[in-house]
Amino acid sequence: MEITNNWSFKKVQDSTWKPATVPGTVHTDLLAIKEIENPFYRLNEHDVQWIDKSDWEYKTNFNISNDVFDRENIDLLFDGIDTYGKIYLNDKEILVTDNMFREYEVNVKPFVNKGENELRIVLESPIKKGIEKYDAIDYQITVSDNDLAKIGQVEGEKKVSIFSRKAGYHFGWDWGPRLVTSGIWRSVKLKSWNTFKIEDAFIRQKSIEEKANLTAQLEINCTQSVENATIEIYVGEQLVKTENKVLTTGENQIQIPFEIENPVLWWPNGMGDQHLYNVSVKVKGKKHIDTIQHRIGLRTVELVTEKDSIGSSFYFKVNGYPTFMKGANYIPQDIFLPRVKQSNYEHILNSAKEANMNMIRVWGGGVYESKEFYDLCDEKGLLVWQDFMFACAMYPGDKDYLESVKQEAIDNVKRLRNHTSIALWCGNNEVLSAWERWGWKQQVTEKQSEKAANTIWKAYTDIFHKVLPEVVNEYDSDRKYWASSPSSELGVPESHTDGDAHYWGVWWGKEPFENYNVKIPRFMSEFGFQSFPDISTVNKYATVEDHDIFSEVMKSHQRSSIGNGTIEEYMLRHYKKPKDFESFLYVSHLLQAYGITTGIEAHRKNRYRCMGSLYWQINDCWPVASWSSIDYYGKWKALHYGVKKSFKKTIISFDKKEDQIKLYVATDALKNENAKLTISLLDFEGKELQKWNKDITIEANQSKLYTTLSQKELDVHKNQFNNSFLKATLESNGQIIDEKLHFLLPFKELILPNPELTYDITENESQFIIKLNSKNLAIGVYASGDFDANFSDNYFTMTPNSEKTIYLSKEKVTTIKDLKDKLKIISLVDSYNSDDSI
Repeated sequence: MEITNNWSFKKVQDSTWKPATVPGTVHTDLLAIKEIENPFYRLNEHDVQWIDKSDWEYKTNFNISNDVFDRENIDLLFDGIDTYGKIYLNDKEILVTDNMFREYEVNVKPFVNKGENELRIVLESPIKKGIEKYDAIDYQITVSDNDLAKIGQVEGEKKVSIFSRKAGYHFGWDWGPRLVTSGIWRSVKLKSWNTFKIEDAFIRQKSIEEKANLTAQLEINCTQSVENATIEIYVGEQLVKTENKVLTTGENQIQIPFEIENPVLWWPNGMGDQHLYNVSVKVKGKKHIDTIQHRIGLRTVELVTEKDSIGSSFYFKVNGYPTFMKGANYIPQDIFLPRVKQSNYEHILNSAKEANMNMIRVWGGGVYESKEFYDLCDEKGLLVWQDFMFACAMYPGDKDYLESVKQEAIDNVKRLRNHTSIALWCGNNEVLSAWERWGWKQQVTEKQSEKAANTIWKAYTDIFHKVLPEVVNEYDSDRKYWASSPSSELGVPESHTDGDAHYWGVWWGKEPFENYNVKIPRFMSEFGFQSFPDISTVNKYATVEDHDIFSEVMKSHQRSSIGNGTIEEYMLRHYKKPKDFESFLYVSHLLQAYGITTGIEAHRKNRYRCMGSLYWQINDCWPVASWSSIDYYGKWKALHYGVKKSFKKTIISFDKKEDQIKLYVATDALKNENAKLTISLLDFEGKELQKWNKDITIEANQSKLYTTLSQKELDVHKNQFNNSFLKATLESNGQIIDEKLHFLLPFKELILPNPELTYDITENESQFIIKLNSKNLAIGVYASGDFDANFSDNYFTMTPNSEKTIYLSKEKVTTIKDLKDKLKIISLVDSYNSDDSI
């Protein structure tokens, strides 16, 4: 039974109880009773920093029926307490919690009453607890500036986030607000049972050949021995194995091997179907039965790290095939986690699948996600790179902290290991890099002492080289553990010749986008560039008077220390100056998409060296200027439409060198394919200036250079470079596989004509159909309106004399009149004043 009703809350020192929601947070409960304003609106975040300095109390009453009361065992299960909780049942303390990421289970049989019971939870301030721990040690542990202690109005601006096993991003990040929550953030459940229960079942795959060999590793808890328990294993409705076992009092560890005939494999998105088997385990005693069920896919995933001529590889092999990982980094979808619904998970993960991704990295400053998240990844073929929850900070290493980390790891490895999508366990995000490459080790040694530095480093090795790998080895040894992202190997900082890399020369280093073509690692697990949300999202948190990228509100909804100015600086490298605020937002989308797709294509065309491209980041946790491709309200930016094209199974990619333009084809297809490659040099009105044709065989599962154009043959038309472009088309069996445009000058130097865009809107039962025609070249065609729906395609370029049809679901826009009234279609030429000089 889930305990969700009749909750109320108050500040500990107050006397008046007010209605609360569980699962929930203090902030959302205060918002619901209108005691605070929306902290996402304008500068309201700064007015609610008092909340995390207070202690809060929650309570409810629930009834125990005669039937439940008479059972041998009654357990209370807390799926998530954020964070410091003292829990009382009928005024008796039953549990103390200090780790947001753990599940806690307590036998409450001695404490419950038949009939009414009172459950009370006191939540202590994570800031006050953090300050206690901060003050209790005689050295300072280094934390990045993502801990926004100044905005948080913390005593002495102490960065206390690291002392609590709590989501790091709650304390601020360079894309997130500082809203340090407390609450009962996941379900509270009451379980009652007699004789035995299945505590855990790990369905472990041993081998896949003509038969799949598996083992059910069971933990069965017994309050009394069972002489002859029958254990049955079902695959779907079919009984595949029966064994009789003696169960003894206490915990029983049992392994039962079984087989699946003619196994159907599970494949990542784009490589095949995601076949999942329902495997049930049923344990029967004389009077009692317990059942547990998991959905599993049969597949092999190997992380291959072998020495080679470059350094050492880092790639995933799935079902025996080297697989290029295409995807993004994922952060929690809201600063207030209980607000994230099934529909939010479906939207983001459907969007990932639609954008041809096959991997999501769950980043280490958030949370271990919900079952719904991993279920959807299983269903959609999205492999999960799973960080443990450590990011951009050093951490304590005392005995209690290490034990808490160990139990947290055990809880979450056991909770998630049956999910087919989990591909890798990773210890932390950027902690090794920070210590070795950001100057932290040197600063601690010089400003504190060598002893302090050694103490901090010992905590690092204890957590990431001992505790976490030991847990993975004991509970999920078939999967690899990688200690730190990025790194070259255990304890060795990143390089571009070994391991995985985070490349931030673009953005933080102000390096040009072209550097993506030369800074090629073995696996790119982070790289990114920012944009603003579009105007409909900005208008949800800002007023017209805030419509300036350097207004206080726009700066507050930008947490990168170099943010808005860096977007502007890069924009003016590539585009003409936008004529107004709304145009600036739009061009920031084109800029972001141009930069990141340049990176993705660089990784894909160099797949002999690089076997993964995970950009930062797919989503947001509040409305903000950030690196995301989908904003807080679910709107796809130009980047998401762009990566959908760049992550297609087979792509064409141009590579401009000093005296030649090379053309590559990269494919994830597992079979060769014959195709025709056509390259045309066209002017902006559609006149063909030159043409090249070539028959090619696209070689399976690799990237290859297929043709080269010399600059000399193009220079014949040099005077028209500001009015012309290359168009490459790849065709097979009458179908266009891919089409790619390449401009010979920066966008700001192009003399763009009026595209003379026209469009017509019709509808069917489920969607609106917008048919566009362009007489001349139209770059960045953008359909928008004051609604949160996403078009089937957007921010696309239309070649001269072309037609394009896009679709819009009727879910958010109900009438064709409404759409016609709100729809606005522009292209790049509309973003600047026509008399602007180049």
